[in-house]
Amino acid sequence: MTLLQTIIISIVEGLTEFLPVSSTGHMLIAENLLGVENSDFVRAFTIIIQFGAILSVVVLYWNRFFRLDHTPAPAGSTGWQKFIHKWRFYWLLLVAFIPTGVVGLVVKKSGMIDFMLTPSNAIWIVPIMLVIGGIFMLFCDKLFNKGTEQDEVTEKKAFWIGVIQCLSMIPGTSRSMSTIVGGMSQKLTRRSAAEFSFFLAVPTMAAATGLDVLELFVGSDAVGTGWATSENLIMLLIGCVVAFIVALLAMKWFVSFLSKYGFKSFGWYRIAIGAFILIWMLTGHSMVMFE
Repeated sequence: MTLLQTIIISIVEGLTEFLPVSSTGHMLIAENLLGVENSDFVRAFTIIIQFGAILSVVVLYWNRFFRLDHTPAPAGSTGWQKFIHKWRFYWLLLVAFIPTGVVGLVVKKSGMIDFMLTPSNAIWIVPIMLVIGGIFMLFCDKLFNKGTEQDEVTEKKAFWIGVIQCLSMIPGTSRSMSTIVGGMSQKLTRRSAAEFSFFLAVPTMAAATGLDVLELFVGSDAVGTGWATSENLIMLLIGCVVAFIVALLAMKWFVSFLSKYGFKSFGWYRIAIGAFILIWMLTGHSMVMFE
């Protein structure tokens, strides 16, 4: 990978990680358009730069992410209930993460994720899911936008958001879209659903990315295979920094835009780009435009 390719792919990751348009799908598309070779380093790069995006959530929501609830627990609460009350923010994230963690491990062990992410398969799966998700997003505001500012995330709501998040394992679906729509289906406002989606991204992406990184190093000798060179490590650092900065800016813009205008614009965007790729491929063209 060249420096320019590194920066472009990192910008794509930062822009799309928290938008309902599928960051994995967009990175796969960008890599194909740029003619990036499907090497061990490229696979490692695509996984590791997500840490930069994860860090942006922690920085942007620092005061909310690192806090305990010191208000008195409801009268008559048991010791366990008092403990949960104090650590409620993290407890809700754990409840939401469990369905994805369990299903993710099962699907990953089955080999389905690797099968779907194979370039020859992903290049078809991604645009199809972009179009399907886009069509759904044209109507989801009317279907689910019934939340009020008083509605809070409960254990039941968090669990169902986690269940719906499992759909994002299909490339092109979008983790952000599935969790925000999941939150809205539980009568959260668009803003509340988006912010909970950001918070849930931290344990979800950290676990998935950490597992992938572990497999990269345990499954093969990173140094021996040649991708963990000093030059590539610098590229990884640049990628993480760029993804962090861009994701930070994208999140702040997205919450404001979503609160005012909803999903429809993102739906039309997904349909347009997905349909264009499908037509382009079906007419015999290659996705590689820059080599």
